[in-house]
Amino acid sequence: VKRSARALDEYGPEFSYGHYAAVKKTLTLVVGGAAMGSILAGAQFAPTRKLLLKLRDPGEGPSREQRAKGWFKVRFIARAGDAELQTQVAGGDPGYGDTAKMLGESALCLAAGESPSSEGGVLTPAVGLGRPLIQRLQDNAGMTFEVLG
Repeated sequence: VKRSARALDEYGPEFSYGHYAAVKKTLTLVVGGAAMGSILAGAQFAPTRKLLLKLRDPGEGPSREQRAKGWFKVRFIARAGDAELQTQVAGGDPGYGDTAKMLGESALCLAAGESPSSEGGVLTPAVGLGRPLIQRLQDNAGMTFEVLG
């Protein structure tokens, strides 16, 4: 995000960025934090790491039905002075389905020569693909990009 902001003038000179996770209940935060902390701590020691690795076999993942129920929603809040703008990106299963769609549409965007940038080197998706990729993800991958207000 910060690299894109440095490369694209439309972000503005005073752009700053942070990301946060929102939870509805304090208990969710406490239990989730404790679970993540326990897993991370356990992974540091060989015996518990071995047990953690046995939980799933390589290549084993959610079923097609579980993936079909998956979804994601990301909200962006922009503030400038007293003004605020919220946008949201949403789609299906982020772990398998929509990640593959994003990669596929990025490749098609590049293959079709739809890059808005004439720069070379290593580019972020925002710099190298920009609005053409957003349009492809909306038209072909079922993702939504909306301004909430």
